[in-house]
Amino acid sequence: MAVDAARSNEGFTSATATRVMVTACRAAGLDGNGAELIRLGENALFRLAAAPVIVRVARGREWLPTARKEVAVSRWLAGEGFSAARIVADLEQPLSIDGYPVTFWHEIVEGDRNPAYGELGVVLRDLHSLTVPAGLELPRFDPFGKQELRINRAPIPEDDRTFLRKRWRELQDRYADLRFDTPKGPVHGDAHVQNLMVDARGQVVLIDFEAFCYDHPEWDLMVTAVEHHSLGWQSNEQYADFVSAYGRDLYDWPGYETLRGLQEFGMTTWLMQNIREDERTAAEYRRRIAALRDDAAPRDWRPW
Repeated sequence: MAVDAARSNEGFTSATATRVMVTACRAAGLDGNGAELIRLGENALFRLAAAPVIVRVARGREWLPTARKEVAVSRWLAGEGFSAARIVADLEQPLSIDGYPVTFWHEIVEGDRNPAYGELGVVLRDLHSLTVPAGLELPRFDPFGKQELRINRAPIPEDDRTFLRKRWRELQDRYADLRFDTPKGPVHGDAHVQNLMVDARGQVVLIDFEAFCYDHPEWDLMVTAVEHHSLGWQSNEQYADFVSAYGRDLYDWPGYETLRGLQEFGMTTWLMQNIREDERTAAEYRRRIAALRDDAAPRDWRPW
């Protein structure tokens, strides 16, 4: 189902996403009244009050192929028996409402603890060992795919926009020189510990397949490596558990510094999309863009 005439000029805000969610729920035969916005990032995530369902609203029609991929990946992982988020199988997916792709997911009832970094290492090790079936078409990892849209659309000062475009070109040159020595396989593409959940039975569940791709495993390892070595978000013990579980520390790889630059750039452009939501988001963006302008500066960034 599709509704034409995307309202791209109004921007992707919590109000826009809520309107789209309500319309999508009506089209799918679900009750969107009283739904709770639980996250506004690359997508808006809503928890329905009337059913154990999570509704994901993407930022615009450009993300429709991604939404289709997410649905296909969920079906594949379910067939593999891999512990991962599941789509609501008896609904047409994805919907397109005013050009915004919408998908519906079974709610994961959380347990009483957070996932551990050692568990993230195990999940990634097991994921990377899977064989992608011939019928599942996955893209390669593209660290630049969303950046141009983000830079062009984000409500940031023009001086920042000019700087980010220049840094974007520099990173593309460095990326062209990367040389991998690992085989390609399934890659999550945004493999931080917040994309794991522990359900009420104690089962660790992998979520968020938006960046899922077929490429080198280093793209998954870079997330936690940068969070530890550059940002200091994990203790030495937590990072050691991750490395021990997976079997590799990306910090020792010659391409680490390039991947660090790409990861920090993506973390900044992701956040800047939402600086109009509140001052806390705007302040964190200012902290991050200031650090990008000085490679030697400490990264006193806050987890988001």
